[in-house]
Amino acid sequence: MVVHFPLKALALALSAAAFLAGCNNSDEGQTSSPAAPAPSDTQVSDANQVPESPGVADNTVDTAAVALHYADLAHATYQDALTTAKALNEATDALISEPTDEHLEAAKQAWLAARVAYQQSEVFRFGNAVVDDWEGQLNAWPLDEGMIDYVAADDYQHELGNEGANANIIANTSITIGGETLDVTDLTPELLANLNEAGGSEANVATGYHAIEFLLWGQDLNGYAAGSGARPVTDFAQGEACTHGNCDRRAGYLDAVTDLLVSDLQWMTDQWADSEAGNYRAELLAMPGAEVMQKMLFGMGSLSLGELAGERMKVALEANSFEDEHDCFSDNTHNSHFYNAKGIQNVYLGEYQPAGGELITGPSLSALVAQSNPELDQELRAELDSTMTAVQAMKDAAEAQDSPMAFDMMIAPDNQQGHDIINAAISALVAQTGSIEKVASELGLASLEPDDAGHAF
Repeated sequence: MVVHFPLKALALALSAAAFLAGCNNSDEGQTSSPAAPAPSDTQVSDANQVPESPGVADNTVDTAAVALHYADLAHATYQDALTTAKALNEATDALISEPTDEHLEAAKQAWLAARVAYQQSEVFRFGNAVVDDWEGQLNAWPLDEGMIDYVAADDYQHELGNEGANANIIANTSITIGGETLDVTDLTPELLANLNEAGGSEANVATGYHAIEFLLWGQDLNGYAAGSGARPVTDFAQGEACTHGNCDRRAGYLDAVTDLLVSDLQWMTDQWADSEAGNYRAELLAMPGAEVMQKMLFGMGSLSLGELAGERMKVALEANSFEDEHDCFSDNTHNSHFYNAKGIQNVYLGEYQPAGGELITGPSLSALVAQSNPELDQELRAELDSTMTAVQAMKDAAEAQDSPMAFDMMIAPDNQQGHDIINAAISALVAQTGSIEKVASELGLASLEPDDAGHAF
């Protein structure tokens, strides 16, 4: 990736991002993709029927109220991500304790469910350094999975020159990367966190959602064909039932990396809690209102443009590269893109739908803009709806009952239908970014200049 993610989770001064590697191509091992979680009661509105902005009638919305509700939304989103990560941790503990097909499938479903809230949280990353400095430990991608576990040697694509690409931590008690021998006997959360970017390579990712994803699904060896990873549950079995060796260490790695995910999300949830003195929430709400509005809009615009439209869609499409697919082992990329887009809309509308809870609403950017320029508010709300319609089409294609088309199938060189679906989403994201910049101007903010990650649109 172009964007780098220095880390600050649990006082670990680390980095974890990757540029090349991830999901490899083979003609063998085709399987059906597991069902992705259903949206959390998400409703995609007709772009031509935009509802009235909340809070406009009494003309009481100001930047302080919007900033406070923004902090509440962040806390609710991270709390939801924490709750679903705990459920994932429990599901993987059950798998480790009793390796059965049912427990493996339950762990996969828990991982898919955990992605829903986390992907909506990424809009808080840009503009809030406390998030940007931390998030790589949880979501760095693509990764050289051979650093973690066994891989199929044929067609394994990894970062050129990466000495850690075949280190196989699970199979060894010491690894040598960059001329340094590292003791990896005890697979603790702290050890794994310190292995991120070992040897200076961003492709050496040892922790986070995608490391867990690889451990649960294994490599996706299907290329542009249907099917995700197909790791056998016997990779976690003990004794003679163990396949591919080192099942005790594979289970220990999975246990440590899921524990770390929970503790990292607890740390970030605390940063946004109103009960924690001296945390980031307190720092944010002490800032001038205009500065917080700048952070909100910069986060929306940068996720829209450089990250989602650029790094996560345009790069993979132009290179026809399933190596650059976001959730590449599980074929869940369509959902990750959908919930990224939903997170952008959440911040503008001041809404969040927790898993299994009531819709959270409050003073919003939309209401603030509508007080001075209702036409511009309607314009951006319509464009946000158009983006949701476009990513919903991506979801619908990937989850179709007949002939589903996952993201790695959409980017195949000869798949014009898939290209059209992705390009429609990119175009919608670019259009809404233009209106986000107009909103910044309307609110009297300095030039927004959202991060385009070096992409031209």
